[in-house]
Amino acid sequence: MTMGSRIRRTLLAGLVAAAVVVPVSAAASPKVPAPVPASFAPSATVQSRYAANLAAIGEASRMARDAGRTGRAEKLRTMAAAAPGQEGGAQFLTFDGRGQGRAIEVLGDLGTADRIAVLVPGSDTTLDTYQRFRDGARSLQERLQREHPRSAVVAWLGYDTPGTVSTTVLTAARAEEAAAELGPFLARLGEMAGVDARISLLCHSYGSVVCARTETGPRVSDVVLYGSPGTGLRSADRMPTGARVWAGRGSGDWISGVPHVRFVGLGFGTDPVDLAFGARLFAAGTAGHSDYLKPGTESLDSLARIVVGPAAGPGGITGSVASPTRQEASHA
Repeated sequence: MTMGSRIRRTLLAGLVAAAVVVPVSAAASPKVPAPVPASFAPSATVQSRYAANLAAIGEASRMARDAGRTGRAEKLRTMAAAAPGQEGGAQFLTFDGRGQGRAIEVLGDLGTADRIAVLVPGSDTTLDTYQRFRDGARSLQERLQREHPRSAVVAWLGYDTPGTVSTTVLTAARAEEAAAELGPFLARLGEMAGVDARISLLCHSYGSVVCARTETGPRVSDVVLYGSPGTGLRSADRMPTGARVWAGRGSGDWISGVPHVRFVGLGFGTDPVDLAFGARLFAAGTAGHSDYLKPGTESLDSLARIVVGPAAGPGGITGSVASPTRQEASHA
């Protein structure tokens, strides 16, 4: 075996080990009965979608309870509950209770928002772990609302996420499938939103692999990669988007220990926070892998500033977005 081959094997082994030892794996989704997802005519209103999907979640909860899956039933009841300060039930554009489950939830008013953040989650995000994903979406929406009321957040669980403890999380296969769903969704979202609405795509962990393959269209102004293992691309300019590309990683994020290699289809190569990748870098403070959207964190402030942007005027969120350390490095 050549020295180069030994090095590649060592790096690949390290990549696999880093992926499988992380203690954040969700339990396998139970096989429970669920209704067929609602279908909608192109002319269907947003409100009619919300009502139909809320009814579907209620039916899925009843079916899960009748099947003895009380844990899933309770989680679905929690999903149907309205966000604090929101009238009626939760607002879902899409709901599919089968298998791991898929759901697209809206926090805020799409009809009046001129700043819309779409969150794309990483591994182990399912209906059984949905609440932690929703908590982050709500945290971001509350942060935005304090300084820019005409904002909305979309929690996009529109694909079957890979398990953290799996070989699937080491390849881009799930990401390719997800990108084929996310791109058309962004186009439809642009049609639902007002003509002046600006959309930002915020992509966490494996979600950054998804976003790096998504054709975003002209309505998306910013794509943000955070807690990323890499994208499988050598540089940001290879992404199929005309949007600004941002990257950030907290000092407490375990993913910094994942080797940035790509070999025989495994791994994701260049680190997005490496200056060679070419992304704009934002300050993420001391965030751990699951902490980027926690209230009071520097990472949440930075993400909110990116979503609002400098064009928001006096109501925009003030303060620096870029990491001073990285800025200094870029001028060294």
